[in-house]
Amino acid sequence: MSARVAVIIPCYNDGPLLREAVESIVENEPIEIVVVDDHSTDPETLRVLDELRTEGIEVLRHERNSGSAAARGTALAASAAPFVFPLDADDLAMPGALAAMADRLEEEPRLAVCFGDYAEFGDSSIVRAVPDGLDPFRIAYTNEYPVSAMFRRTVLDEIGGWNGNGYSGTGYEDWNLWMTIAERADCCVHLGHGRLTYRRRLHGERKLARGKRRHPTLYRELARTHPRLFAELASHRRESGMSTMRKRLYPIVYGRRRRFAVEGRVKSLLDRLGIWTLRR
Repeated sequence: MSARVAVIIPCYNDGPLLREAVESIVENEPIEIVVVDDHSTDPETLRVLDELRTEGIEVLRHERNSGSAAARGTALAASAAPFVFPLDADDLAMPGALAAMADRLEEEPRLAVCFGDYAEFGDSSIVRAVPDGLDPFRIAYTNEYPVSAMFRRTVLDEIGGWNGNGYSGTGYEDWNLWMTIAERADCCVHLGHGRLTYRRRLHGERKLARGKRRHPTLYRELARTHPRLFAELASHRRESGMSTMRKRLYPIVYGRRRRFAVEGRVKSLLDRLGIWTLRR
């Protein structure tokens, strides 16, 4: 039986967390797994990578560190399954979720992507509810869509996958991808309210936090890269299912303004109080 799903995992000095990520992939069907070692130097990580090779997992190695977008591109080119699920090496898949998302994409050929809610764990814990559909107005100001979702391979091939456009290593490569999908008006579907598709580990400073220190510059580049999305904001605003209050506040709260370190602490407080963050 051929695998329907390819799980592609970029790895850079992730050590035992990579082992946990691979072992979290539990499905009642074959899953194609491709790990790309983005030129790790940590001895423990190299040991885990060698073990995975011995166990039959496909492990590829970059001759220089190139960033997660390039690593995903290498894994995408090396895999063959019709549906693709990116999983960071420090995150965990939810058992059974891959098959459920693949079922939805098989049932509806018009769909480009299937995603679900996800849980954050580690330094703090919360379940993140993802919007029901891909909202171009929302995505133009902030990315509330998951890093790990099920993509139809043909769509990724058409748009060049995680080509980065210069965002690789900043955490903005996923936002760039979602903007591209929104700009194309591809159809996306939520797996179902409360259906978790993966667990996102919070530990120390992830690359997205580093990218936010360059946010105004990166955001200007996103706007330049996606002119149609930003040119049609007025119509996207009218069609958005967000509340009137959110439509008014998103350009103020998000957008191109500079990000400050204190915002992380404020956001955590608002999360605990159930304010602002989309939750179910």
